[in-house]
Amino acid sequence: MELLCALLLAAAGIPTTVLLCLFLWAICYDFIWSRIPPEFEHPLKLRVIHWILIMVLGAGRICESLGICRQLDVVRYVVDLKKTKLDPSLFTKDLLFDGIPVRVYQPKAPLAGRRKGMLLFHGGAGLIGTIDLYQDISNNIAKNADIVLVSVGYGLSPEHPYPSQYTQCLAATVHFLKNAEDYGVDPSQVILLGDSAGGNIAAFIAKKLTERPDLPKLRAQVLIYACLQGLDFNLPSYMQNAWMPILYRENAVKFGLQYLRKDPALRDDVLRGCHVPEDLRLKYRKWVNANNIPEKFKGRGYPPVTLAPHKPPLHEQVPELLQATYSAILSEDHIIKQLPETFIVSCEYDILRDDNLLFKKRLEDCGVKVRWFHSEQGFHGVMNLANPGLFYFPAGVEILDCIIDFVKSL
Repeated sequence: MELLCALLLAAAGIPTTVLLCLFLWAICYDFIWSRIPPEFEHPLKLRVIHWILIMVLGAGRICESLGICRQLDVVRYVVDLKKTKLDPSLFTKDLLFDGIPVRVYQPKAPLAGRRKGMLLFHGGAGLIGTIDLYQDISNNIAKNADIVLVSVGYGLSPEHPYPSQYTQCLAATVHFLKNAEDYGVDPSQVILLGDSAGGNIAAFIAKKLTERPDLPKLRAQVLIYACLQGLDFNLPSYMQNAWMPILYRENAVKFGLQYLRKDPALRDDVLRGCHVPEDLRLKYRKWVNANNIPEKFKGRGYPPVTLAPHKPPLHEQVPELLQATYSAILSEDHIIKQLPETFIVSCEYDILRDDNLLFKKRLEDCGVKVRWFHSEQGFHGVMNLANPGLFYFPAGVEILDCIIDFVKSL
């Protein structure tokens, strides 16, 4: 009996030991690699969030090595632990739009006319993220902007191979535009919103809808620190924020390759620009170029990097990175000119900052009306940290408030 008790105690101590080791490893890893600028106002809070992320990724790697499950399964499980109550001021219903799962948020308060409508495409690199994860954001925007919001639960890679995320979100959008009046929405007042990978999807759909004269025109698109180009990962923001939590430069490219179902081992060559043929470098440098970034964003300094020599086999493996489907900024002028009014949010401490600054310039050069908010204390993913609590960041609230103000002003 004593031996059995000792074995049980030892077994019970294994998870604690593993968690402790993961915690210590996460702290060491973060302090070795992360580079948080001194101007950033909440470094410890951000580090704690990063420690948790590193622990989850580490636990996933252990499970994958032991053959228990994939690392991605562990990350998704932890993400799905977040549960948010529905707002009592909203009617909420889970539906299928052309077979795509959505959740519709409608204000209960009566309105004389029809409301604006919004489709929300969540972030998560196309690998993680759910309607539930974005329920706080959906509640907030639907309630405070007094709109009907549709959160789209598109399928994730690799189970749903790229570009099915685009086709699913496009199908849900077309369904909503055709049936907007059934939800009390003016079909001429529909807005797209996406953050990170969701912003990439929103930009794609806005472009595709310019080819559909049979549908109502979009009123606007809202792009929150969106991924908008796969040409140059050496722009100033990529270099300045290369080791800024919670999205390192090398991880962004790794996740992008996983989303596209490509070999993550290609990451280093893609970071160096070996996937870009010489003729395309010449063609696109007028749009994707550090010289187009305002000088004030170069104040923290960065080492200018020349793209490495082109490797033809690499381009053949990852052609999607340079297609306008994935890289909205590479669309031709005649398409850009047809895009709706756009609200862009960029964050100072985000590798994707310059993607958004360059896309802002492209839109403005083509005569598209643009409104822009730059979060001086923002970092990638901060919009998901807007709720009061241990991990609250004022920058997340600022971004949500700006989105709501923009929508109300339309």
